[in-house]
Amino acid sequence: MPNAPQLSEKAIVVLPTHIAIIMDGNGRWAKERGFPRVEGHRRGAEAVRSVLRAASRFGVKYLTLYAFSVENWNRPQNEVDTLMKYLARYLKSEQREMADNNVRLQSIGQTERLPGFVRKQLEETKASLGQNTGTTLTLALSYGGRTELVDAVRRIAEKACAGEIIPQDISGETISEHLYTSGMPDPDLLIRTSGEMRISNFLLWQISYAELVVTDKYWPDFDEVDFCAALEEFAVRNRRFGKV
Repeated sequence: MPNAPQLSEKAIVVLPTHIAIIMDGNGRWAKERGFPRVEGHRRGAEAVRSVLRAASRFGVKYLTLYAFSVENWNRPQNEVDTLMKYLARYLKSEQREMADNNVRLQSIGQTERLPGFVRKQLEETKASLGQNTGTTLTLALSYGGRTELVDAVRRIAEKACAGEIIPQDISGETISEHLYTSGMPDPDLLIRTSGEMRISNFLLWQISYAELVVTDKYWPDFDEVDFCAALEEFAVRNRRFGKV
């Protein structure tokens, strides 16, 4: 890829270990062009391919994408059905692409709510990529930050009732260990497209000290150049973590 955008030396040195992205604006992108909303989602999948290639090329260890929220179940049924079909198709069609880029796949969220054909394809694709050692792509599917916290508290409470956890010993680390993202580092960088200035119930616990980069571009228009720009912006941030 001779024309692929490159990073400055400084950006390479301070490359985020974990990047999370709120992929917003698919529907508005389609509406402004007179397309059905589902076309925005199809084009959004192409943006995922572009960004994943860049993340893999630069050596980003973790990339987490907000693909479908618990609130998204409230959308019109025909749109939800189409999104599920696109998701299963993406998981199958991009399997070779991810394998070629040494990508490992995992998911977080209430994935038991997904249709059976989606769960089946998700597990098959995960298994086929399970031995890869490059970027870990995590798809947040049927995901909500508050739901994740409720589920974590419930599991901790169950263990406390069973005598497996002493309430006085519960710490921030205990909570982290019971989140969907257990075993993953917290995001260093959160990117949001479409210009909206909110986090939309995404990784509420994990992004406490993440740097935020918001772009006005809709997700289908977000490409490697924009991804590199976000990494360059991250490189000049002064991360103090509450210290002086």
